[in-house]
Amino acid sequence: MTYQELIGKCRKGEATAQKQLYDRLAPVMFALCLRYCGNTEDAQDAMQDGFIRMFQYLDKYNELGSFEGWVRRIMVNSSLTTLKKAKKRRTQPEVHMERLSYKTNIISDMSADELMGLVQRLPSGYRTVFNMYVIEGYSHKEIGELLGIQESTSRSQLLKSRKMMRTLINNNELTPIDE
Repeated sequence: MTYQELIGKCRKGEATAQKQLYDRLAPVMFALCLRYCGNTEDAQDAMQDGFIRMFQYLDKYNELGSFEGWVRRIMVNSSLTTLKKAKKRRTQPEVHMERLSYKTNIISDMSADELMGLVQRLPSGYRTVFNMYVIEGYSHKEIGELLGIQESTSRSQLLKSRKMMRTLINNNELTPIDE
């Protein structure tokens, strides 16, 4: 069944179509939320909130663009909201970085799990900007608007996240973690 067919049935309130749509999107959207949130519990919360919003606003989807892209945008916003709530619960210490050497070919030799483990080790602010800029393709201006920060802060967070990842690579800390 196509997305358009599932969407039509979901708009009519068919629970089986809602489950099919959820089952089709959940693995990809969970991975997206996990990249932002950095731990399973927060990622699950973000994804659940995102799906609630998706079904709540399904009538607003105009079918002009990619449906999966529309859902991804909802999940990114849901992840950002979850991060803000988590930040209020716990504060992250600021990481001070120094000039580091870089091993050029190591990233091409890394598995996806090792790379995900590195991203998860980044402090929340670094991880969020890194995901938005490098993985999702947002500009620093868009990141600033979505997060309520200056463009220069977004650039700085990206630079610091890259430096921290270099440190983790240089220290051979490539195993995945779950906070």
